[in-house]
Amino acid sequence: MPDAPGLELIAHEVNDRHPEAVVGTTFEHGQAALLADPAQIRGILGFLKDSPGHEYRFLASVHGADYLPAEPRFAVHYELLNMPRVERLRVKALVPDTGDGSLPEIDSVVELFPTAEFQEREIYDFFGIRFRGHPDPRRILMPEDYVGFPQRRDFPVGGDPVIFTNTEDTVPGWTK
Repeated sequence: MPDAPGLELIAHEVNDRHPEAVVGTTFEHGQAALLADPAQIRGILGFLKDSPGHEYRFLASVHGADYLPAEPRFAVHYELLNMPRVERLRVKALVPDTGDGSLPEIDSVVELFPTAEFQEREIYDFFGIRFRGHPDPRRILMPEDYVGFPQRRDFPVGGDPVIFTNTEDTVPGWTK
Protein backbone atom coordinates (compact mmCIF):
# COMPACT_ATOMS: atom_id res chain seq x y z
CA MET A 1 0.00 0.00 0.00
CA PRO A 2 1.17 3.54 -0.55
CA ASP A 3 2.69 5.32 2.43
CA ALA A 4 1.15 8.57 3.71
CA PRO A 5 3.16 10.90 1.39
CA GLY A 6 2.48 8.57 -1.56
CA LEU A 7 -1.23 8.70 -0.76
CA GLU A 8 -1.14 12.51 -0.86
CA LEU A 9 0.58 12.39 -4.26
CA ILE A 10 -2.13 10.05 -5.59
CA ALA A 11 -4.81 12.42 -4.26
CA HIS A 12 -3.19 15.40 -6.02
CA GLU A 13 -2.91 13.48 -9.30
CA VAL A 14 -6.59 12.51 -9.15
CA ASN A 15 -7.61 16.09 -8.32
CA ASP A 16 -5.53 17.43 -11.21
CA ARG A 17 -7.60 15.27 -13.56
CA HIS A 18 -10.93 15.47 -11.69
CA PRO A 19 -11.06 18.72 -9.68
CA GLU A 20 -12.17 18.33 -6.06
CA ALA A 21 -12.86 14.60 -6.53
CA VAL A 22 -10.70 13.57 -3.58
CA VAL A 23 -11.82 15.48 -0.51
CA GLY A 24 -9.29 14.00 1.89
CA THR A 25 -7.04 11.12 2.79
CA THR A 26 -6.74 8.82 5.78
CA PHE A 27 -4.15 6.32 6.89
CA GLU A 28 -5.83 4.21 9.57
CA HIS A 29 -5.02 0.74 10.84
CA GLY A 30 -2.25 0.44 8.27
CA GLN A 31 -4.69 1.06 5.40
CA ALA A 32 -4.34 3.95 2.97
CA ALA A 33 -7.63 5.51 1.86
CA LEU A 34 -8.78 8.28 -0.42
CA LEU A 35 -11.97 10.04 0.70
CA ALA A 36 -13.94 10.54 -2.50
CA ASP A 37 -16.73 12.82 -3.61
CA PRO A 38 -19.50 10.26 -4.30
CA ALA A 39 -20.66 12.22 -7.36
CA GLN A 40 -17.26 11.60 -8.99
CA ILE A 41 -16.63 7.98 -7.96
CA ARG A 42 -16.61 6.60 -11.50
CA GLY A 43 -14.09 9.19 -12.63
CA ILE A 44 -11.81 8.51 -9.67
CA LEU A 45 -11.89 4.73 -10.05
CA GLY A 46 -11.48 4.99 -13.83
CA PHE A 47 -8.42 7.19 -13.37
CA LEU A 48 -6.87 4.82 -10.81
CA LYS A 49 -7.57 1.84 -13.07
CA ASP A 50 -6.25 3.17 -16.37
CA SER A 51 -3.64 5.84 -15.62
CA PRO A 52 0.02 4.93 -16.17
CA GLY A 53 1.76 4.59 -12.85
CA HIS A 54 -1.38 3.56 -10.99
CA GLU A 55 -2.99 0.57 -12.75
CA TYR A 56 -5.27 -0.48 -9.88
CA ARG A 57 -7.03 -2.87 -12.23
CA PHE A 58 -8.39 -5.39 -9.74
CA LEU A 59 -11.41 -4.51 -7.61
CA ALA A 60 -10.91 -6.85 -4.65
CA SER A 61 -13.99 -5.78 -2.70
CA VAL A 62 -16.87 -3.34 -2.52
CA HIS A 63 -18.65 -3.04 0.78
CA GLY A 64 -21.01 -0.74 2.59
CA ALA A 65 -20.83 0.82 6.03
CA ASP A 66 -23.31 2.55 8.30
CA TYR A 67 -21.72 5.15 10.59
CA LEU A 68 -24.89 6.14 12.47
CA PRO A 69 -25.05 8.65 14.22
CA ALA A 70 -22.34 10.33 12.12
CA GLU A 71 -23.18 12.38 9.05
CA PRO A 72 -22.91 11.43 6.30
CA ARG A 73 -24.28 8.20 7.63
CA PHE A 74 -23.39 5.74 4.85
CA ALA A 75 -20.20 4.91 2.97
CA VAL A 76 -19.19 2.63 0.14
CA HIS A 77 -15.62 1.29 0.32
CA TYR A 78 -13.78 0.17 -2.81
CA GLU A 79 -10.69 -1.99 -2.23
CA LEU A 80 -8.39 -1.73 -5.25
CA LEU A 81 -5.32 -3.82 -5.96
CA ASN A 82 -2.36 -3.20 -8.23
CA MET A 83 -1.35 -6.81 -8.91
CA PRO A 84 2.21 -6.23 -10.29
CA ARG A 85 3.18 -4.10 -7.26
CA VAL A 86 1.00 -6.04 -4.81
CA GLU A 87 -0.33 -2.72 -3.56
CA ARG A 88 -3.74 -2.03 -2.06
CA LEU A 89 -5.66 1.22 -2.04
CA ARG A 90 -9.04 1.92 -0.48
CA VAL A 91 -11.36 4.53 -1.93
CA LYS A 92 -14.09 5.54 0.49
CA ALA A 93 -17.14 7.44 -0.75
CA LEU A 94 -19.29 8.98 1.99
CA VAL A 95 -22.85 8.81 0.69
CA PRO A 96 -25.10 11.55 2.09
CA ASP A 97 -28.59 10.78 3.28
CA THR A 98 -31.24 12.31 1.04
CA GLY A 99 -33.23 13.71 3.95
CA ASP A 100 -36.53 13.10 2.16
CA GLY A 101 -36.93 9.44 3.11
CA SER A 102 -35.68 8.06 -0.20
CA LEU A 103 -32.71 5.72 -0.35
CA PRO A 104 -29.17 7.11 -0.69
CA GLU A 105 -27.61 6.70 -4.14
CA ILE A 106 -24.20 6.48 -5.78
CA ASP A 107 -23.16 5.60 -9.34
CA SER A 108 -22.55 1.97 -10.20
CA VAL A 109 -19.02 0.96 -11.24
CA VAL A 110 -20.02 -2.30 -12.95
CA GLU A 111 -18.93 -0.91 -16.35
CA LEU A 112 -15.41 -0.35 -14.98
CA PHE A 113 -15.23 -3.48 -12.84
CA PRO A 114 -17.71 -6.25 -13.75
CA THR A 115 -17.00 -8.00 -10.43
CA ALA A 116 -18.84 -5.16 -8.66
CA GLU A 117 -22.22 -6.40 -9.93
CA PHE A 118 -23.04 -8.82 -7.12
CA GLN A 119 -21.26 -6.78 -4.47
CA GLU A 120 -23.32 -3.68 -5.27
CA ARG A 121 -26.48 -5.78 -5.12
CA GLU A 122 -25.45 -7.07 -1.71
CA ILE A 123 -24.85 -3.51 -0.45
CA TYR A 124 -28.30 -2.50 -1.69
CA ASP A 125 -29.79 -5.61 -0.08
CA PHE A 126 -28.26 -5.04 3.36
CA PHE A 127 -27.80 -1.24 3.58
CA GLY A 128 -30.36 0.20 1.15
CA ILE A 129 -27.82 2.15 -0.90
CA ARG A 130 -28.95 2.29 -4.55
CA PHE A 131 -26.45 2.15 -7.40
CA ARG A 132 -27.49 4.32 -10.35
CA GLY A 133 -26.96 2.55 -13.66
CA HIS A 134 -26.69 -0.93 -12.18
CA PRO A 135 -27.73 -3.57 -14.76
CA ASP A 136 -29.77 -5.69 -12.29
CA PRO A 137 -30.75 -3.73 -9.16
CA ARG A 138 -32.70 -6.50 -7.42
CA ARG A 139 -32.13 -7.98 -4.00
CA ILE A 140 -29.63 -10.82 -4.07
CA LEU A 141 -29.74 -12.52 -0.65
CA MET A 142 -32.97 -11.36 1.00
CA PRO A 143 -36.45 -12.15 -0.38
CA GLU A 144 -37.77 -9.55 -2.84
CA ASP A 145 -40.65 -8.69 -0.49
CA TYR A 146 -38.42 -8.29 2.59
CA VAL A 147 -38.97 -4.99 4.38
CA GLY A 148 -35.90 -3.18 5.64
CA PHE A 149 -32.14 -3.43 5.41
CA PRO A 150 -30.68 -5.71 8.10
CA GLN A 151 -27.11 -4.32 8.26
CA ARG A 152 -28.23 -0.80 9.11
CA ARG A 153 -27.43 0.19 12.67
CA ASP A 154 -31.03 1.20 13.37
CA PHE A 155 -32.47 -2.16 12.22
CA PRO A 156 -34.28 -3.90 15.10
CA VAL A 157 -32.22 -6.62 16.75
CA GLY A 158 -34.00 -9.93 17.21
CA GLY A 159 -36.13 -10.85 14.26
CA ASP A 160 -37.53 -14.26 13.39
CA PRO A 161 -36.87 -17.26 15.59
CA VAL A 162 -34.18 -19.58 14.32
CA ILE A 163 -35.29 -23.18 13.92
CA PHE A 164 -32.92 -25.84 15.18
CA THR A 165 -33.59 -29.58 15.25
CA ASN A 166 -34.10 -29.46 19.02
CA THR A 167 -36.73 -26.66 18.75
CA GLU A 168 -38.60 -27.62 15.59
CA ASP A 169 -41.61 -28.87 17.59
CA THR A 170 -41.88 -25.68 19.67
CA VAL A 171 -41.38 -22.95 17.03
CA PRO A 172 -44.82 -21.73 15.87
CA GLY A 173 -45.65 -22.43 12.23
CA TRP A 174 -42.88 -24.94 11.69
CA THR A 175 -44.93 -28.10 11.66
CA LYS A 176 -48.28 -26.77 10.44
